[in-house]
Amino acid sequence: MSTDRATILSGIQPTGKLHFGRYFGAVENWKRLQEEYDCLYMVANYHAMSMPFQAKRLAENSWEICFHLLACGIRPENLFIQSLVPEHTELAWILNCFTSYGQLGRMTQFKDKSAQNEEFISAGLFTYPALQAADILIYRAGVVPVGKDQEQHLELTRDIAQRFNNFAGKEFFPIPEALYTAVPKVMSTADPLRKMSASQGDKHNIDVFADEARIRKQIRSAVTDTGTEAGGDAGAMSAGVSNLFSLLAASGQTEAHASLLQDYTAGALRYADLKEAVADGLIGISTQLRSRYQELKSDRKSVKNQIKQSSFEVRKRAQATVREVKEICGLAR
Repeated sequence: MSTDRATILSGIQPTGKLHFGRYFGAVENWKRLQEEYDCLYMVANYHAMSMPFQAKRLAENSWEICFHLLACGIRPENLFIQSLVPEHTELAWILNCFTSYGQLGRMTQFKDKSAQNEEFISAGLFTYPALQAADILIYRAGVVPVGKDQEQHLELTRDIAQRFNNFAGKEFFPIPEALYTAVPKVMSTADPLRKMSASQGDKHNIDVFADEARIRKQIRSAVTDTGTEAGGDAGAMSAGVSNLFSLLAASGQTEAHASLLQDYTAGALRYADLKEAVADGLIGISTQLRSRYQELKSDRKSVKNQIKQSSFEVRKRAQATVREVKEICGLAR
């Protein structure tokens, strides 16, 4: 339901697992933002089609990520599935016509993702930033939680909104502002020079809903230094050790973080102690979320109906915007 609070829109693709990179980088923040903003959180299944996909897996993953997000504390009335609001794609086409071909060609993520599958590069991969702009602007969202890797897409959305406003002769769309997440980019514990990602394989991400043994095993095998021993100037901390300290801080282990950082500075840090503390912190979070997830799964039909209802309510807002946009553009209604 719309309120007098600023509207936030953010989305997550139903691809891969909900790992701790996504949890700390986005979802944990989403939960907090619900207290201050009119929040809309979207399972972006249309976006997931821009890369090779399987229909059955896409359907299953779309519902699974809903259960995961609810277990993490996202309220059902704030959560919807993108394809249940088809106005997103209608507005995306209109905004495509206000989007520069040159800007789309300069999108870093298009270049990176197209390099992963050079045999077939879909037009959807090229144009999906216009759909992303539609996702934001269709709800007149003024604030968008983003990581550093989404800055370029948000800037394009701002350009599209301004170009449409110039065409309309009024400030129809608000120009959305970025809200940066407090947690920096979480890196893979297997290769701390890479971002934690499900697409890189199981060893490069830690599933939020994995059991304790699995999480502890992954943290114990985490890369630390590449030849140098612990200790010394904190400014020279290796990428692996720095990533473990970031995970420790993100998991709320402030006392352990301070104590172990002091050990590091004094040259007395034992990597085993650091890894054990990180594992304890992540397992503490995972245990609570897995318990809530099992509760939700026990009443699967009811939960799915909640998401369908919230999507229905959210769609009303999208329909109102598209009606006005079509009128501005002179399109028959």
